[in-house]
Amino acid sequence: MTTDDPVFALHRRGKLAVAATVPLEDRDDLSLAYTPGVALVCSAIAADPSLVNDFTWKANVVAVVTDGTAVLGLGDIGPAAALPVMEGKAVLFKRFGGVDAVPICLDCTDVDELVETVVRLAPGFGGINLEDISAPRCFEVERQLQERLDIPVFHDDQHGTAIVVLAALRNAAKLTMRTLADLRVVVSGAGAAGVAVTGILQRAGVGDITVADSKGVLWHGRGDLTETKQLLAGSTNVGGHTGTLVDALGGADVFIGVSGGVVPEEAVAAMAPESIVFALANPTPEIHPEVALRYARVVATGRSDFPNQINNVLAFPGVFRGALDVRASSITEGMKLAAAEALAAVVAGELTEQCIVPSPFDPRVAPAVAQAVAAAARRDGVARS
Repeated sequence: MTTDDPVFALHRRGKLAVAATVPLEDRDDLSLAYTPGVALVCSAIAADPSLVNDFTWKANVVAVVTDGTAVLGLGDIGPAAALPVMEGKAVLFKRFGGVDAVPICLDCTDVDELVETVVRLAPGFGGINLEDISAPRCFEVERQLQERLDIPVFHDDQHGTAIVVLAALRNAAKLTMRTLADLRVVVSGAGAAGVAVTGILQRAGVGDITVADSKGVLWHGRGDLTETKQLLAGSTNVGGHTGTLVDALGGADVFIGVSGGVVPEEAVAAMAPESIVFALANPTPEIHPEVALRYARVVATGRSDFPNQINNVLAFPGVFRGALDVRASSITEGMKLAAAEALAAVVAGELTEQCIVPSPFDPRVAPAVAQAVAAAARRDGVARS
C-alpha cells in the first residue's frame, strides 16, 4: 500500500485540533484561566457537582469510544487503525451538531474491561458514543454502561442506523401509499445494526419482519442461534419462514440489507409490486441500485454517489445535540423514535423516488432532530434542564 493517494494528504497530522475559547494574552488572562482563578471554580464544583455542566466543557462534549473490532467494512483492525474513523466521527459531531467530541481508542476487548475503562473516563464527558465494537459484545457493553452512568450512552452502529432507516422507510411507505403496518419486511443481518433496525421498526408499528443471517432465516427452532438471535427469532417471523433469505424475499414489500453479501436479481424480481430496497452494505451494496431499480419503486444505499443515502450523520449529531441541551440522563426509545419522525418530516413535503431522506448538508436536519429529541427527553422524564 502506498501513501501517495491524495486522501493521505487530507489526513496528515489528523483531522482534529484543540482550540482555546478564552483569551490567553497576558498575566491577567492566565490568572483567570488557570491558577489562581481556576481554584475558585474547582472549589465551587466540589461543593456542588452539578456546576461542572456550567463551568466546564462537559455539557457539550462526547467521548467517541471504540476498541477497533468492527471498523467500517474492515473488521477487527485494532484501536490504532480505528483512530482515523473516530477522528472523522468527531469532525462530523462538530460540523453538523456543534458538539465537541474526543476520539478514544481502547486497547482492550474484554467487555468488563471496556465498561470499567469508560466508567472511569466518564466524569469528563456529557455523553458516550460507542463506535465500531463488534457484536454481540456491543450489546452488553452498551447495556452495562447505561446502567452505570447517568449520561447518554448511544451505540451509533445500532441506533443511528436504525433511526435513519426508520425515517427513510416512513417516507418510502408514504410515497408508495402504504403505512408501516402494511409492510412485510425482510432484514438481512442479525448483528448490531440488524438487531437495532428490527427493534425500532417493531416499536414504530411494523408487525411482519423476518430476519436472516448468513445461514438463513432466524426461526425459533433453529439450533445454532446465539442468545441475541434467539430473542430476535422469538419476536419476529410471524410467517414461520425457515429457509434462506432468498426464500423469505418472495412477496416481501421491503428488503433492508445491513450485512453485506450478494442478493441475486431473481430474488428482487420475486418481491411484491412497488417494493422498497435498502441495500446498505458499504462499499458494495447487497443489491446494486441499477439492478434493484428494475423491479423496486424506491431504492436506498449507504453510499453518497447514489440517491437516498442512509447515513448515520443524519441522526447522531442531532440526537446528542438534543440530549445535551436538556442534560438528559439517558437516551430513551422515545427519543430515538422522535428523532426518526423529525428526520422524516424534514423532506415529507418534497418526496420523490430519489428523495426519501434529506442530504446530510441540509441545514434543517440537526436542529429538527435535536428539538424532537429534547422534547421527547422531557416527556420521558430524563431531562434535567
